[in-house]
Amino acid sequence: MAAQQAAGTPATLVAGVPALPSPRNGQAAAPGLPGLTEADWQPVLAAIGAASSVDLVCHVLPDGDALGSALAAGIALRSLGVEVRVSFGDDPQIVPASLAFLPAQDLLVPASAVPDRPELLITFDVADVRRLGLLQAKAEAAETLVVIDHHASNGGFGTHLLIDPAAPATAVLVDELVRRLGVPLDVSIATCLYTGVATDTGSFRYSATTPATHELASRLLATGVRHDLISRRLWDTQSFGYLKVLAAALERAVLDPEAADGLGLVWTWVPWADLVSHGVLPEEIEGLIDVVRKASEAEATLVLKEDPDGSLRGSSRAKGAVDVAAACGALGGGGHAYAAGFTSHDPVAETVARFRAALRAG
Repeated sequence: MAAQQAAGTPATLVAGVPALPSPRNGQAAAPGLPGLTEADWQPVLAAIGAASSVDLVCHVLPDGDALGSALAAGIALRSLGVEVRVSFGDDPQIVPASLAFLPAQDLLVPASAVPDRPELLITFDVADVRRLGLLQAKAEAAETLVVIDHHASNGGFGTHLLIDPAAPATAVLVDELVRRLGVPLDVSIATCLYTGVATDTGSFRYSATTPATHELASRLLATGVRHDLISRRLWDTQSFGYLKVLAAALERAVLDPEAADGLGLVWTWVPWADLVSHGVLPEEIEGLIDVVRKASEAEATLVLKEDPDGSLRGSSRAKGAVDVAAACGALGGGGHAYAAGFTSHDPVAETVARFRAALRAG
């Protein structure tokens, strides 16, 4: 790695990789994540130090945590003189409108530009290698494959694993990586990381949010991050077409109070024709489930979104008494106990029946 070390920066921990830095921005450095040890971090730092180029990839239809984490790492590595490519495996590759504000999108390349056998490829927020889409084969062929993730359902598909289910967002792990690389937080990196943390904590509302999460947010805000503008773009800005799709989805919504051992399930689905009719992109409806899940009569929520080939992408949420990761796992997917997903090639009614059968009270 062609790391460029300025005068006064720490000595290298491994070849080309700076040691743990001094406190940033006048604040104490965050402690290492409890779920990971030095034995986990050192091989990854060594691999980065030895690489001439690094490919940073996230899952298809990326959310704020996935794309924000990849771009934050990309900015940090580029500042050290590393040749970096950031990508995700969709074709066409479209950054969701809600994430268009993220900096350093000049690092993004199409999946076809990622080498067939990358020297070093790092995945972000990818619980299953199949979630890489067009990049799956390239990731599996990489000389070194680093997996940075916080999903409990991640079975570990890489050569180096930085997986901590206790972390509320993958961006939390990336903050630790950036710190260990010796790169000071600037507003660009902080904007990407704040977006990731805010997205996966539901704007700091979900149960995985801890005091340390708020301490991280404080450090990020200290760089000058405009959290108000980020929040507006993430949650309070939608096209009129989306409102029409939402209205139709709510009209189709079904409340099943007997599901999940009597704890209740509310579900709906969005046919592909609705998106076409109103000029709405698939990534625009990812937040629809956060509206449906507000029903007080249901512990679990399921939203099925139809793709052009007729397959269904299922997103599910729970409020604490049901493990939707287990239910989604029974349908070939996975995720967190509170938020998980899967893909189905069965009709809507059959898919809902299978999901309902897999739901159990925790």
